[in-house]
Amino acid sequence: MIIVSFLCLFPLIHILAVSLSGSAPATANLVGLWPIDFTFDAYARTLNNEHFLRSLGVSIYRVVLGTAVSMGLLLCAAYALSKYEEEFKGRKIYVWFFVFTMLFNGGLVPTYMVVTNLGLTDTIWALVLPPAINAFNLILLLNFFRASVPKSLSESAYIDGAGHFKIFLKIYLPISVPAIATISLFTMVFHWNSWFDGLIYNTNAANYPLQTFLQTIVVQQDFSNVEVDADMMQNLSQRTVQAAQIFISALPMLIVYPFLQRYFVKGIVLGAEKE
Repeated sequence: MIIVSFLCLFPLIHILAVSLSGSAPATANLVGLWPIDFTFDAYARTLNNEHFLRSLGVSIYRVVLGTAVSMGLLLCAAYALSKYEEEFKGRKIYVWFFVFTMLFNGGLVPTYMVVTNLGLTDTIWALVLPPAINAFNLILLLNFFRASVPKSLSESAYIDGAGHFKIFLKIYLPISVPAIATISLFTMVFHWNSWFDGLIYNTNAANYPLQTFLQTIVVQQDFSNVEVDADMMQNLSQRTVQAAQIFISALPMLIVYPFLQRYFVKGIVLGAEKE
C-alpha cells in the first residue's frame, strides 16, 4: 500500500517540484521530487494572469451550481424511486428508464444539437444541465435510501401526519449524509475535471472553465485562443508556469476530499447493495 500510495503521489509531487524550480533546470528536465533553484515566480505569474483567474472562477461557479442542481434532482428522484411498488405504481418502469441511459445514449452530435437549439451555448447552463442526472449516482442513492431508512420509520411519520416533503427533509436527508457526501464528491470531481464540454459548448474563450483553459495551453499549445502572453511564458519557462497552473487546479479537490473521506466507504457500500 505504501508503494501504491507513492505511485499515486509521485506525479503530484513532481509537478509541485517543477512549479517551484527555476527556468533552466525545469526546461532541462533535471527536476525530480525536489525543487532546484527554488522560486515562487511561476505562482506569482499564474495568480496575476487574469485569464487563468477568470477560468478558475468559471470552474468554481460551475462546481457549486452543478453540484447543487445535480444533488437537488438526484435526491428528489431517488426518494420517489426508493418507494416500494405498492406506494409508487410503475416504479420499476422509471428505474429501468434511467438504467437504459447507462447503456445507451444519444451521442455527442445529438446532444450538441439539443444544447445549441436550446440556446445554451456560451452559458454556464450548457455545462450544468446535460450531466445533471447521472444514472449511476441515482441508483447508488436510491439503494442507500432503501437500505438505510426503515420502511416502518417513514410509515410512522406518515401516520403522525407528516407529508412526503417533511419525511424527505426530516428523515431521509439526515440519515443519508454518507451517501449525499459521497455522491456530492463524485459530482464535484466530475464538474471540476471536465474539459471537453467547455471546449465544444463555448465559442468564446472567456467562458472556458479551468480544465478547458489548461487543455488549450498545455496540450494543444494554443496560446492565441486564450490570449495568453506567450512571450512572458517563454521568459519564465512554459514548464514551470504550466506546472503551477496544473497544481493549483488540482488543489481544491485535494482540500475537499479529506472532509468527505470518512463518509466515502459507507456511502459506496450501502448504496451498492442490491434491491
